[in-house]
Amino acid sequence: MMAAHNDTGKLGEKLAADYFLKNGYTILEQNWRHGKWEIDIIAYKDNLLHFIEVKCRTTTAFGHPEESVTVKKIRHLIDASAEYLYLHPEWKRVQFDVLSITLHEKEDTDYFLIEDVYE
Repeated sequence: MMAAHNDTGKLGEKLAADYFLKNGYTILEQNWRHGKWEIDIIAYKDNLLHFIEVKCRTTTAFGHPEESVTVKKIRHLIDASAEYLYLHPEWKRVQFDVLSITLHEKEDTDYFLIEDVYE
């Protein structure tokens, strides 16, 4: 039996992919792995490559989803992206984003995109 947080994570990843597709992004990779690092979504829009961390929660009782993205997590995202860019040197413009998704039982899902979290 899968833990509830794993189910929430899987649902969040699907909702995130749908969100980006609806907003004109082309998804290149989902759950791209290099060693111990993983990038949730790699997508592009307007000749800009986006490395995206997705956080999904069913409640804000412990804070908003984006609050759980630590400096260490951003560092891992950057380290993994360096390997991806080594393998795909054609990308010159990149950006690091966080998509926060909050699921509600009786309300619409909240999406909060934080763009360019690292410069």
